[in-house]
Parts: sequence; C-alpha cells; structure tokens
Amino acid sequence: MTTLRLVLGDQLSAGISALAGIDPERDVVLMLEVDEECRHVPHHQQKIVLFLSAMRHFAQDLRRQGIQVDYVGLDDRANTGSFTSEIERAIARHGAQRLILTEPGEWRVQAMADGWSHRFGLPVDLRTDDRFFASKARFRAWANGRRSWRMEHFYHEMRREHAILVEGDQPVGGLWNFDAENRKSLPASAIPPPRRRFLPDPTTREVMAMVAERFGGNFGVLGSFAWPVTREEAREALDDFVASALPWFGDYQDAMKEGAPFLYHSLLAPALNLGLLSPREACAAAEAAWRSGRAPINAVEGFIRQILGWREYVRGVYWTLMPAYADGNALEASHDLPAFYWTGETDMQCLRAAIDSTRKHAYAHHIQRLMITGNFALLAGIAPREIERWYLAVYADAIEWVEMPNTLGMAVFADGGRMASKPYAASGAYIDRMSDYCEGCAYDVALKTGPRACPFNYLYWAFLIRNEARLRSNPRMAMPYRTLSTWSPARKAACLAEADAFLAGF
Repeated sequence: MTTLRLVLGDQLSAGISALAGIDPERDVVLMLEVDEECRHVPHHQQKIVLFLSAMRHFAQDLRRQGIQVDYVGLDDRANTGSFTSEIERAIARHGAQRLILTEPGEWRVQAMADGWSHRFGLPVDLRTDDRFFASKARFRAWANGRRSWRMEHFYHEMRREHAILVEGDQPVGGLWNFDAENRKSLPASAIPPPRRRFLPDPTTREVMAMVAERFGGNFGVLGSFAWPVTREEAREALDDFVASALPWFGDYQDAMKEGAPFLYHSLLAPALNLGLLSPREACAAAEAAWRSGRAPINAVEGFIRQILGWREYVRGVYWTLMPAYADGNALEASHDLPAFYWTGETDMQCLRAAIDSTRKHAYAHHIQRLMITGNFALLAGIAPREIERWYLAVYADAIEWVEMPNTLGMAVFADGGRMASKPYAASGAYIDRMSDYCEGCAYDVALKTGPRACPFNYLYWAFLIRNEARLRSNPRMAMPYRTLSTWSPARKAACLAEADAFLAGF
C-alpha cells in the first residue's frame, strides 16, 4: 500500500510528525510549490525565494537519505496551482491509498485539509505538530475559564513545565521577567556586530531567477537575499547570534538606529517558522550561554521569552479564537492603508527607515514593527485587515498563526484587549528616545502642533480623544487620560482637525 506523506513549506524539520515511521520502500513524500500560496497575498520577493529554496533543499536532503520525494515545482507545466488538485494528481500518479500530513499552520489550509478525506476517498492521517512547546489542546486547557489571558502567566507555566531558566519551580535570578532592564537607548558609540549572512547557492539562484520572472512586480528587492535556507545554515545563524549579539540583545532590544537594521536581534524567526531550527534548541543554546557566563540573564531571559512566551502564546491565541479572530475591529478603524507602506515615500524618517529595511531584507525588528509601522496604523485608524495583510505579505517570517495575533492583538488592538492589556500607542517622544530617526526627519519631534510638528504627536492625542469611550476605563491608560481631562473642548477639536487634515493626504 503506497502512502503519500505531505510536507508543507513551513514543516521543513527532519523530525516532523508527518515523516514519523516512514517506509522508504513504499512511502512517497509529496512537496508542492503552488501558485495559490505564492499569490494568497502579494508576498515580498525574498519571502517567496526563502520558502521555495528551503523546500528544494529539504527535498534534496530527503533524497540523500534514500527517501522517495515527489516534488512539484512552480514551473512544472502540469502544475494546477492548488494544494487540493495537486494532491489529487499525486494520488493518481502513485496509486496512493493513504495520506499523512502534519496539521497545517494556517486556518485556511487546515480548512482545506479537513475536506480531503471525503474529496479523495481515502483515509487522511492528520498528525499533531509536536515541534511546539505547547499543543493546541495544552493552550486551550490553560485558557479555559480564565477571565483574561496574559502572556506572562502562560510563560511562567511554560518555564516550569519545560524546566527552562528555573531552579525547582522558581526563576533563576529571582525574577520571571527582566524587561525593566531591556529598554536602554543605544549609545551613539555602539557598533553592532556584523552578522552571519548566506550567499545564495545554485539552487537559491535558480529560484531567484524564477521569482524575478514571475513575481518581479511584488514588493521588495532580491539582490540582498541572504537568509539561511538549510538546516546547517540555520544552525550557523544560531551559533553566530549567541556568540556575537546575544550578550547585548537584552539591553538594546527596543533600540532603533538609522542604517543598522539588525542591531543585536537574532534574525532566527524565519528559520524557526520554516522548521529549520527548533524552538527547543534555540532556547537551550541561549540558556547554555547564560550558565557558562557568556551572556547575562536579562538578555537570555528576554530572548527565551520571545520564543517560549510570545511565540507559543500567539499560536495558542490564533488557534483558539480563529476564524472569528481575523475579523476583529474593536476600535472600528476604517482608514485605507497609505501607499507609502509599499513605496516608503514619506517625509517621516522613522517610517521610511522601517519600510526601507523591510523592502531590502524582508525584515524589520519587533520594535520597528510594533512602535513604528504598527503604532502609525493604530493612531491613524487603518483598517485592521489591511495592515494585517500587509504584515503577512512583507516579512520573511510572517506565517499567519504568528503574524495575525501580533498585528491584530498587539499592533492595532483590534481584538479589544484579548491578547494585550492596552493599546501600544505612543507619540514621537518614544521614537526619539529609542532611536536616532528624529535627527534626520523633516518634522520636529519637539513640536506638538503645526505643519512641522511630528505627526505622531497630534495623531496620538487624536487617537485618545476618538477612543475615549472605549479606553478611558483601562487602568493602564489612566495617565494620558488624566492629562486629556485638562484640555478644553476647543483644544481637542483643534487636535482632531489637525490629525484629520494630515490623514486626508493619504
């Protein structure tokens, strides 16, 4: 009996459950490049290259192990362009009587998979994705009956459950969270280390040529592609981060600097989300660096919290609340996404820098995403679905289960606080404190009103005015609303008028 084992583009792990117990003599691994996935949103050119090159390298590795691989390339003339029809063709080619796959990472693909057994008339073995610390059922058990969900509470349980940075059931260093130490501005004299990047090999160059031909009009440039596309390269990237950047990651993880897109960040999310690295080995490498004295606890805890805390938490949020979660719009935001999100053509230096990094590298670090592009979308009232689709399209690490909650829950508060306890709204003062962007900007961050005032300043207060009925009762918003209570009606009206006039230009 021939069994087809489907491996998706974000399941490039040798230990993926779909491959468990494989019989090289009788089983066939099916891997598919399909047009519907490449065009689901207008993905960054580098993102398409990353996925397809990593898939092709993974298939090569399987073949070297003596495993039969049926690989359908995007440029295969017979390729019908969809998962369902390509699986159907493969079943016919091989006379397959059974299909095995690991649960997909996206609701849309999961919905397809749920109908495959009936469609194909054969048993479909849908296996749990056990690469995560917490299964979907584990998160639901944690969430069940809780009046509010907070990542920090979930994170403590994960630390204890997996014995990471704990002594007994207590955190090493005496604190669960060292975030208070991780908000330093970057000194002007700081020189971030060069980072390990990877020249495209022949397989990647072949994919790049195909993407340039088929998707050359998409956002982004290809010439700077340097992401790891193999397991070996991903391990090199992890080792490089631990040795050269992790010791300073904690202190400066919220900092931003013109011309320094990577700073001390790990750059590992694409490899983690494709499956080239496991979250367990990334956390183990960081913890080992602390225990051997090579990195301080605030840096190591901060990095591990991003993986064991946020990454696991947002996956749980996504799978527990979908599909309704995708349509959340608690603040009733409706403004169109400004064209400069695609072009970078704006006089706001911070936005221009974040979007330029995104265009060049399919990357911007988490503070650029949350407090620059996300903060502007929040303050401007951009429709949540528009900004969410943009994030999914432009970042190399953007897979919907991780991208959507971070966008809707963190960046634009569209879920009304289900995921985060307050909107992450800020004026230009925050950007000035955490970056050097304001120095070269056409606007003056010190001015609150007027044509040269930083737009973040009056947009911030206009946001608070417009959403006062929804947000005033939030205890974490008490301070700005106390300030706003001292404003006269005329001053509020003038602020709203200035914000409206600015937004009318987009």
